[in-house]
Amino acid sequence: MKTRWHDGHQVRLLENGEGFYPRVFEAIRNARREVIVETFILFEDAVGEALRDALVAAARAGASVDLTVDGYGSPTFSPGFLAALAEAGVRVRVFDPRRPLLGLRTNLFRRLHRKLVVVDGERAFVGGINYSADHLGDFGPQAKQDYAIEIVGPVVADIRTAAQTLIGPPRRRWRLPDMRWRRARQPAPAQPGDGARVAFVTRDNGAHTDDIERHYRVAIRAARRRIVIANAYFLPGYRLLKGLRDAARRGVEVTLILQGHPDMPWVTAATRSLYHYLLPAGVRIVEYCRRPFHGKVALVDEDWATVGSSNLDPLSLWLNLEANVLIRDEAFNETLHAHLERLARHDCTPIDAGDRRAIGGVRAVFGIALFHLLRHFPRIAGWLPAHAPQLGRVREPEVAAVRDSTTPVPVGELVAPAPSPEPDVAAGDRAHAAGGGSRA
Repeated sequence: MKTRWHDGHQVRLLENGEGFYPRVFEAIRNARREVIVETFILFEDAVGEALRDALVAAARAGASVDLTVDGYGSPTFSPGFLAALAEAGVRVRVFDPRRPLLGLRTNLFRRLHRKLVVVDGERAFVGGINYSADHLGDFGPQAKQDYAIEIVGPVVADIRTAAQTLIGPPRRRWRLPDMRWRRARQPAPAQPGDGARVAFVTRDNGAHTDDIERHYRVAIRAARRRIVIANAYFLPGYRLLKGLRDAARRGVEVTLILQGHPDMPWVTAATRSLYHYLLPAGVRIVEYCRRPFHGKVALVDEDWATVGSSNLDPLSLWLNLEANVLIRDEAFNETLHAHLERLARHDCTPIDAGDRRAIGGVRAVFGIALFHLLRHFPRIAGWLPAHAPQLGRVREPEVAAVRDSTTPVPVGELVAPAPSPEPDVAAGDRAHAAGGGSRA
């Protein structure tokens, strides 16, 4: 697990769509050279249209613009939506585009779950927030609670490299040179101790199969005062669970903020089967009940934190492509802690050993069985017909051919998958599937 740490960063915590969308859309619209966007979900609603408009504005201003969506998370777009992007010169790609079989989607596993934005190689956004209206409070009771960060500093180059590697070498757009004289702007060199210390970590099916989980385990083992994990889907492996229990037994304040408004009740049942294991050791468990929880953040002691796309469940830890940022900074840690503690005190229900959700019996036995089934799910998925996820390009002639239609078009019907240029994505996934999954 080789990790590159960099000093000298400005890191801003962004909460929900209200905090995230204005910042990211402004950065995209002001791009001078390049915009790269990766997302799991892009819906054609008010938020999706706002992203489209920002990308179109950047492309028309002369920036190179690339948008990559997941073929499972973003299955359909209208021809008009795609045509606007294509006409402006935005390159749209789909990760693992596959045509439905008997009306069912077949690209279920090894999803592009990362949420990344890189602007001009200078500013990046990383987190768990997709582009859909359900990340805004006015969506109603089903609006999601989530987090992202905005970063300026040397680690942006690493984030850009990861995003660029997925889509392949950049294609430059020919244009007349700008003859106006401009004074070159040189970024101030980062100095140790000047700003946050940051690292970018990913999970793929090649060389980085468990990097994110291992960073969690290392931080948990080193904890001396507090651990707070706020995660939408909590079904980690045994070593991480044992690490949390051991930390609580040696006097660390361990707090888990989990879903109490489940969108997948069967996953919640499996998660609640773990309460019997954790509560007796002194782990504090609260369930967020105000609305659906979608966050993937954590902090340890006073200076370690992570924000990203990775849940602590089998899909994120052993199948999906994920991306997290690690942050060593007391000010950011305290800001995140204040947000999470406020959430835990005012919008969560505490769980104790006498709570019906933590009581044994038939329900607990079912939950334990379900937990072990889900924990071994990656190995089970490896028995299914193997495929290596690839990238498909939505091309302007294909969009033009269906422009007059008003029917949403499945992305798998608009792209012809091409071999991915990223060995960790294509070749790594092929070996992963053929080998029967990574590990339990």
